Amino acid sequence: MEFSHKPVLLDEVINGLNINPSGTYIDGTCGGAGHSIAIASRLDGLGGGFLIGIDRDPDAVKIAEKRLEPYEAVVSQGNFDEMAEIAAKYEVSSADGILLDLGVSSHQLDTPERGFSYHDDAPLDMRMSKSGLSAADVVNDYSRDELVKILFEYGEERFAYRIADRIIAEREDKPIRTTSELAKIVSDAYPGRFKRDKNPCRKTFQAIRMEVNDELEHVSVGIGVAFDLLKTGGRLAIITFHSLEDRLVKRRFLSFTKGCTCPPDFPKCVCGKTSSGILITKKPITAAEAEISENNRSRSAKLRIIEKTA
Repeated sequence: MEFSHKPVLLDEVINGLNINPSGTYIDGTCGGAGHSIAIASRLDGLGGGFLIGIDRDPDAVKIAEKRLEPYEAVVSQGNFDEMAEIAAKYEVSSADGILLDLGVSSHQLDTPERGFSYHDDAPLDMRMSKSGLSAADVVNDYSRDELVKILFEYGEERFAYRIADRIIAEREDKPIRTTSELAKIVSDAYPGRFKRDKNPCRKTFQAIRMEVNDELEHVSVGIGVAFDLLKTGGRLAIITFHSLEDRLVKRRFLSFTKGCTCPPDFPKCVCGKTSSGILITKKPITAAEAEISENNRSRSAKLRIIEKTA
């Protein structure tokens, strides 16, 4: 099984994590192990350096295990918001650095039968874990209002009502089972003058994928779990690929850096809150043109890093 993977913003991630060779690190979205190998290769196993890789995709876990065999590393299947429990299995209670590379992997997009891409004809699946709710379930079972909601919220799709209405009409005749069927429905629902710049299916497929995998909820919970797991001085690096995730990461990082939240007219602090982190990146790091020319996926990538101070 081939699992191609070009790690995005690799040098920036490695520099940002400020790796301690004797430290413990967690790659919560191991994927093809590109970032994991770069981290693990900088660790001193004899000095206690150790990496835990996590991925919800069983295909990724198998490949990462094989690729990380030469290093002091283990790989576990699960979601990154479960990293505290997974780390505890290896008697790890805190980490020097944690990486989350969010979104769908290149392998998942490039494997037609996984049903993530609108470029191929394949079953409507989109499940990162290969289990649970599928894209076909969403498309065929969700009400009109539910479809509109996820298209608006997760896809920021301006024609959500038109697309939802077309889906409802089409599935009354027969279930919608393939990516090509859904792609045609979306394209037919789009006004012609708005089809010129980008594929009209992109936002709909993104929205359905995020619903299937409950991505924003996992991100929201996972950021808190990861930050709690860091040692003082440890760093959390997160790569996002669209605005919804980036805004969520930005807000959560800022919340860790805030101290007193009392109203400004209070004579003294009564909340007792203190800052627990400092931003390493006040603005997100983006890919250089050289990387974008070699790996188009990096075009929309944004890296934010925070260090735990208390």
